[in-house]
Amino acid sequence: MRLRRPPTPHHPSPTRTSITVRTTRRASLTAVGAVVASLMTLTPTTAVAASGAAAPDPLRRYTQQKLDWRPCDAKTAPAAFQCATLKVPLDYGDPGGEQLTIAVDRLRASSAEDRRGVLLFNPGGPGAPGLDLPVALEAFLPREVKRRYDLVGFDPRGIGQSSPLSCGLSPDELNFDRPYHAETFAKDVRWARTVAAKCEAAAGRKLRHITTRDTARDMDVLRAALGERKISYYGGSYGTYLGAVYLQMFPRRADRFVLDSAVDPVRYGRGTFQEMAQGTEPAFVRWSRWTARRHTTYRLGTTPAEVRETFWDIVARADRAPVVTDGGTLTGDDIRSARDVFFQERKAADWVAGLKKAAEAAEAAEPAAPAPDPELPPENTIAGLWAVMCGDTAAAWPRDPEQYRRDAVRDKARYPLYGDFASTVKPCAFWKPGSEAATEVDNDAEALILQNQWDPQTPLSAARSMHRALHGSRMVTVAGGEGHGVYGARSCADEVADDYLITGRLPAEDRTCPIVRP
Repeated sequence: MRLRRPPTPHHPSPTRTSITVRTTRRASLTAVGAVVASLMTLTPTTAVAASGAAAPDPLRRYTQQKLDWRPCDAKTAPAAFQCATLKVPLDYGDPGGEQLTIAVDRLRASSAEDRRGVLLFNPGGPGAPGLDLPVALEAFLPREVKRRYDLVGFDPRGIGQSSPLSCGLSPDELNFDRPYHAETFAKDVRWARTVAAKCEAAAGRKLRHITTRDTARDMDVLRAALGERKISYYGGSYGTYLGAVYLQMFPRRADRFVLDSAVDPVRYGRGTFQEMAQGTEPAFVRWSRWTARRHTTYRLGTTPAEVRETFWDIVARADRAPVVTDGGTLTGDDIRSARDVFFQERKAADWVAGLKKAAEAAEAAEPAAPAPDPELPPENTIAGLWAVMCGDTAAAWPRDPEQYRRDAVRDKARYPLYGDFASTVKPCAFWKPGSEAATEVDNDAEALILQNQWDPQTPLSAARSMHRALHGSRMVTVAGGEGHGVYGARSCADEVADDYLITGRLPAEDRTCPIVRP
């Protein structure tokens, strides 16, 4: 999750799709938990009274609403797309109270005869809007998938155009990629407290209900309002967790679920950050081996150890005097925060070689004027990230700031690139818990999990944990696959996912396949 400066150049989206699976700014992260009585109130079903007589369904006004489909804004979607809004209760325990508005769009299936239902999308986050995902995918999905499904996108509650949340955060408060330093830790604690306090003051009661479980309920209300018995689903990154929570809460209403680049449902929350730090170190070692074999090209070292020494020397130079690059003025901490680049060997080698030249030139010349930082993410995206993740998991975060200090020091030693960033204090340490406990994912639901071997945001270990939690799932691992997001990146995973969406057939067993280069 890097929100400071992206020192690597922009790279085009995969050839077949422009899916952006996000837990960050980059385009880019509890048992069913309710007793039977509360489920009768909180899910879009007809409650049955103890006498056996049908009781009024408190959600009928939502599940039976008629969506007013109209052409979308021509500036954001092709003419074939339709847009509508869905009303949902802020608090499913009080469906007669305050309402939220959920923005929805769709592209109708191209064949009425072959139509199976709806394919709902979520791009990740948490905090990422989803209206644009069907638009991005439409030109790249196989014709047979588009014949069978209405492609349906939505902005989750509190995000984008869906009753958007705002905490009034300043530009500095939006940046959560903060390294641990003893001299700045007290300032970082104040930052975390301030973000939590601002969101509480600005959103108050609404904040308790910007959670994954409530978004899953919104998905089920949308299913009912669309007149569908079941929904199919594609979710990426955090969207895999949202999909898994829906499978846990509404298993009988789930059809074909594709979970791309899966979050670990056991460690979701603080562990989501920490897994990124843990997964970076093997990628960094792999990159150093690859680069050492190409010393004549990159001049970074003839052995992996020499390559790593060169990198850390650049970091030390940047700590003494920031390095000016086309992507901004980079300190050593900025360079470390770019840990995800090391999951793509060639791009990382090009970048580090460029940093080395820039650092050497800076020592031999007059200091250059700092390059401007890129625009920070929208405030709603960051407010949404904290609202959802902290609301889901606040009870699991330590309340003592000194625990974060100790953990950051420990993990910087264990995982030098990103360990302190991952384990230092976050606003969740001071967040009030959401309206209910997070969901324990543990069921027999069928799903297809797609995972790259070298994923910078959700490592392979996270997808394996999701696979264990969903006992009926199958997993396709792309050996050598780099980057965050699998579907559409020209591997055998595409064929498996296409076949599953079209026929409903999961592979007989898990598969591992090689990446196919363009």
